[in-house]
Amino acid sequence: MKGTSSLCISAALACGLALGASTAAVAQKPAARAPTVHHRATGQSAMAPKPAHRNTFKGIASKLNTTPEELQTAYAAAKQANPTLTRGQFVAANMVAHNLGDKNSSITTQAILDGLKSGKSMGQTLQSLGLSAADAKAAERQAARDAKEAEKQAS
Repeated sequence: MKGTSSLCISAALACGLALGASTAAVAQKPAARAPTVHHRATGQSAMAPKPAHRNTFKGIASKLNTTPEELQTAYAAAKQANPTLTRGQFVAANMVAHNLGDKNSSITTQAILDGLKSGKSMGQTLQSLGLSAADAKAAERQAARDAKEAEKQAS
């Protein structure tokens, strides 16, 4: 009887030590995080794509004296004509045309977009429209500054 009780005590002690060691090992691992589920009031699932933000072009639109909706529509049309067109290129084309259109009538948003569609860079397109390489680079920089400033003012 004494042998059986000491065997039970030994087994219980071994189980307790094993449990303590595994608990310590688990505690040292980083905790697995459960995925965050965001509930939308509109009834969309968490995996549904976000709808296009209505004010995507809010700051730029005010700088260009138009509405964000008109710019969004123009971007969608330009994107359909040139699937590789980025939002940044579209904004830059509009800003450059806005900044330089009065000085050089050949520099229009559509002319710049057509140049981009043909595979030219913004600088190459501006040079083909009559600017020097230095002027084209300066126009791109100014357009980027103007767009950044307009976005900052909008937020």
